[in-house]
Amino acid sequence: MTRVLVVDDDPMVCAHLRTILTAAGFEVAGEAHDGAEAVEAAVGLAPDVILMDLRMPGVDGLTAIGRITALPDPPTVIALTTFDVDEYVVRALRAGAAGFLVKSTAPEDLADLIRVAAAGHTVLSPVAARRLVSRTPDHDRALRLVGSLNEREIEVLTGLGAGDSNLRIARRLHLAEATVKGYVSRLLVKLNCPNRTAAALLAHEAGLLELPPPWGGGRGAAGES
Repeated sequence: MTRVLVVDDDPMVCAHLRTILTAAGFEVAGEAHDGAEAVEAAVGLAPDVILMDLRMPGVDGLTAIGRITALPDPPTVIALTTFDVDEYVVRALRAGAAGFLVKSTAPEDLADLIRVAAAGHTVLSPVAARRLVSRTPDHDRALRLVGSLNEREIEVLTGLGAGDSNLRIARRLHLAEATVKGYVSRLLVKLNCPNRTAAALLAHEAGLLELPPPWGGGRGAAGES
């Protein structure tokens, strides 16, 4: 059973999320009401997934995300936001969040997306990625980084940008899933990205998804397998 830590300074939001998560079959590992408590709970409770509000008094969610993702074997952190896409979301993804969810997300969709994140996929659609990139264009830097990659690495990075799972990328490139997993791990180090979500954003910034996909055909949605 996936264990989820809920972090929000509003007890009513925490209660609402607890109800949704419990009904969907998740175990709520606990609650925290600011970033400092969240870091302590991440260490003490060892949740699989953390739903992290970004705007909280004291230590905010952005700071907490940076501290948590720097831990050995950190949990998956999903940013919670009232707004669809804003500067806080961009900064949260840069800090290592695996994706973001709007608080108004329907309960059944919220549960499905948490499962996607817990499985190691990106909770970020290509449409959302393009909107984020339009707010923080860094095309030249992204091109320099992509320029250090070989052809196969670019193909894998393009798959990450499309929101594809390792299995889907493996099938498209006719590789073993374990081989793709190795490529992804090396890409994150080479590109100095904290996770595959950050790498996906970089793929968009470099314009890789504006080119014909290396494998032909259409793009996949985030979390497809």
